[in-house]
Amino acid sequence: MIDSEKKVEPALRSNIKKMGGWCIKLESNFISGLPDRLCLLPGGILFFVETKTTGKKPSKIQSWVHRKLSDLGFKIYVIDSIENLKSILRNYE
Repeated sequence: MIDSEKKVEPALRSNIKKMGGWCIKLESNFISGLPDRLCLLPGGILFFVETKTTGKKPSKIQSWVHRKLSDLGFKIYVIDSIENLKSILRNYE
């Protein structure tokens, strides 16, 4: 089954909200390749999420920015399906 990015992103927002968190959309005119969302959960948990349609991969600039953030110690997830989303969020329940 293929989940579109337009299905994955609202599911991410909804699930983060149910967990008592905040899912902030990142938009920048100055930095290309930023992940789509910054997720903040109770207890000071923070991670970035790039949402994609099932099977799609980040662009070169997105991969570069993801590596930079990862090198700084931040978690970055590329989520391309509802099942993938549920699997990742189980780690934070």
